[in-house]
Parts: sequence; C-alpha cells; structure tokens
Amino acid sequence: MTSKAKRAQYTLEFKLEAVRLVKAGQSMAAVAATLGLVEQTLYNWVKADREGKLVGAGAKPVSPEQMELARLRAEVARLKMERDILKKAAAYFARESM
Repeated sequence: MTSKAKRAQYTLEFKLEAVRLVKAGQSMAAVAATLGLVEQTLYNWVKADREGKLVGAGAKPVSPEQMELARLRAEVARLKMERDILKKAAAYFARESM
C-alpha cells in the first residue's frame, strides 16, 4: 500500500508576497529558503504572475488579518536570516581581531 504525499497548498496572498520579495531584489534562492519552498515552485509563481495567471489554493476568502499575519511571518523569517548573517559576521571579525 502506497499513499500519496499530500501537496502543500498556498494562498494567493502568500504567493503574491513571495513574488513581491523576488521582484524587490532578493534572490529567488534566498526567498525560497526563507519561506521553506522549493526554488522551482517559486520560479513557477513568478512566471505565472508575469503572465497574469497566478492563482491561490481554493476559493476561500482571506481576511485582512490573515493577510497581515502572512506578511509579518515572511518579514520575521527575513529578519531572522539577516540576524544570523550578522551574528556570523560579528563572530568572524571578533576572531580575526584577536
């Protein structure tokens, strides 16, 4: 007996936020890693957005609070990544000055 793996479903707002981050200049690899996506999936979303065919999972309406929550989660993930980079840089320079 084999069971199919359940595919993740993402809201349109989540996809649009991910595409916005790529359009804002962040690398596709960094955005994909931050949001826990496969880079090819993100590439497909950017391509679909460019063609005007980006759609979300289901027709369930999303409240403004849910949209804000998704935006804040993405921002927190980005800030954590920046913090980790700064920690590593500080440790590197502290070790070098000794």
